[in-house]
Amino acid sequence: MSAEPAAPSLEHRVSDLERRLAALEAAEPGPRIPEGGDFWALEGLKQQLTEMGAVDGGVLFTGAVRLPTGEYYEWQRGEATAGVLDGDWTDAADAFAALGHPVRLRLLREIVGGRRTAAELAELDGLGTTGQIYHHLRQLSAAGWLHTSGRGRHEVPPGRVVPLLVALATTRA
Repeated sequence: MSAEPAAPSLEHRVSDLERRLAALEAAEPGPRIPEGGDFWALEGLKQQLTEMGAVDGGVLFTGAVRLPTGEYYEWQRGEATAGVLDGDWTDAADAFAALGHPVRLRLLREIVGGRRTAAELAELDGLGTTGQIYHHLRQLSAAGWLHTSGRGRHEVPPGRVVPLLVALATTRA
């Protein structure tokens, strides 16, 4: 009679997951798209702006993103410079303010990574009490960075995934 190998204990499995997560978090960010040389996105934007008659130029941000959860998003937005400069910049204050707290950024990171319920988020260290977590989730939702789907699951709306990553990427420039 042969004995089956014993399954690793839950403690061992959690320890292994924590070790692997720490290694992933300590790893350098993935490869960056070269900033010099071939300005294919810039050239395409300039062509579009010329066709639109936007003589003052414009901005474009775009992305193709696969999240750790397997969800995939493609998104782009462009605006003529005049539309951005002439708009009311104070309208952006709430969206920026919602991102201006370390706990809120951590919540967004965890939600993008697959932790979607307040209970899952409350299990993490350093996020505060359940009441504080709900306060931050409400702030993110009010600013449009989150919405709640059925069963209390929070997610970043598809139209906000790439802008969120663009906002984060701009801090590394």
